[in-house]
Amino acid sequence: MIRSIFQFCKRHHLVDILAFLALMISGALILVRGAEDQGYYWQWFRVPKYIYQFDDGRFIAGPILEGLKITLNITWISLILTYVIGLVTALMRLSNSLLARAIARVYLEITRNTPLLVQIFFMYFVIAPILDIDRFAAGVLALSFFEGSYASEIYRSGIVAINKGQWEAAYTLGLSTYQSYRYIILPQAIRRILPPLTSQAVSLIKDSSLVSVIAVYEMTMYANEIASETFLVFEIFFTIAAIYLALAITLSRFVAYFEKRTQVAS
Repeated sequence: MIRSIFQFCKRHHLVDILAFLALMISGALILVRGAEDQGYYWQWFRVPKYIYQFDDGRFIAGPILEGLKITLNITWISLILTYVIGLVTALMRLSNSLLARAIARVYLEITRNTPLLVQIFFMYFVIAPILDIDRFAAGVLALSFFEGSYASEIYRSGIVAINKGQWEAAYTLGLSTYQSYRYIILPQAIRRILPPLTSQAVSLIKDSSLVSVIAVYEMTMYANEIASETFLVFEIFFTIAAIYLALAITLSRFVAYFEKRTQVAS
């Protein structure tokens, strides 16, 4: 009986894999056929040199890899700032201070109800000259404040979901509000909000491409230049899309593994 169930599960996974491959192949064929109907000639053989090259046995990163380095720098810095801004804003909204709640509310309403592109322009053309920061920092700050507004609601929902008895127990033990958050409330909330925070991180990775509008030479900016010079529009942007997909999947898998290990440890 157990063996039959195991064999069924194996066949079930095999069917899923075959169905996925069939779907991918069908999509690729439709894409190729559509491009051929428009008279587009695929030139994938020209793409690798824009990713990497070897010169006398020495590895040389192409413009796409150079842009990927900048994209990763933008992502990890913005991600840290996003989580910090989100947590601070959530705590401000939950505080007893009327001023703190008002500031947090105004920030959330403005940030969440205006386009990210507009915020990037505002940060670069208005705030950056005042603070004397470069375009990279302006792009990172715009991304961080935009994503932080959404992260704050994730934090707040996780904190509010904690049973009030936990607060009462903390105060009974003589813990301050800071100690209650640090040792009791936040450790429990993080386990609940880790999946939505991961989704927010994936969103940040994709939104990082918008900083190309202020001439930050990340991956999308390099792709635009290559496509305009070579007319390899589909090949270059499909390559960029595949890299973004790989980054998002890698991050999601890492967090899922970390979450599983945390559950096992607890």
